Amino acid sequence: MSYHIFSYFYDKVMDQSVYDDWMAFIKKYQPADKNLEILELACGTGQIAVQLAKRGHDVTGFDLSEDMLVLANERMQEENVSFELLQGDMRELADIGHFDVCTCFSDSLCYLREENDLKAVFEGVYANLKDEGVFLFDVHSLHQVNNVFPGYQYIHQDEDDVFLWESFEGDLENSVEHLLTFFVENEDGSFNRLQELHEERVFEIAVYKKLLIEAGFKSVALTADFGRESVSETSPRWFFACKK
Repeated sequence: MSYHIFSYFYDKVMDQSVYDDWMAFIKKYQPADKNLEILELACGTGQIAVQLAKRGHDVTGFDLSEDMLVLANERMQEENVSFELLQGDMRELADIGHFDVCTCFSDSLCYLREENDLKAVFEGVYANLKDEGVFLFDVHSLHQVNNVFPGYQYIHQDEDDVFLWESFEGDLENSVEHLLTFFVENEDGSFNRLQELHEERVFEIAVYKKLLIEAGFKSVALTADFGRESVSETSPRWFFACKK
């Protein structure tokens, strides 16, 4: 999976209001009036990192994609804030700090299609959290992957670009494939047709909980709708809050 092309379109197609929801979810687990050391895994274009830095937190953004980190750095400078950006694979987290909070949003963990990969991330996060630290993340629900995504189509078009998103049932149990087609205009007015394939997978709630407990987390809270509701059979996302 590559974010090379998608990084350019990411903020165009992303619902911007959802960032306020993620910030509200973080705030539920933030001690009042305390500046925190926060590790944001899969930080993408830096939207959340910038908002956290503006609130006075010491932020480290971590992402696999160099293209995403370039955009995050540009946003950081435009917004006149400062935070550290690191490139790497979250399955191989080194000892990069001691954090009060670690986040991993926008269903980024769904790109890990094997239980062993999830376990490696959970263990790495645990090792980089302070005692009583909190790990916050979301994933697609089984309902979303198996009942909503297959057959889904979305078209984005503006004066400059056209982008098509199509989703299909994946080759593994509880998995989905997103075929992204981009029509990028050349200087002569012609268009290049480019494609990326994004593969995601989710697991039973019990699997996430088991792997988190095995990694060392002493409590795991599960909610829906950014922590505002209990999980139901039709919840589109699951939200986890895990305490070291």
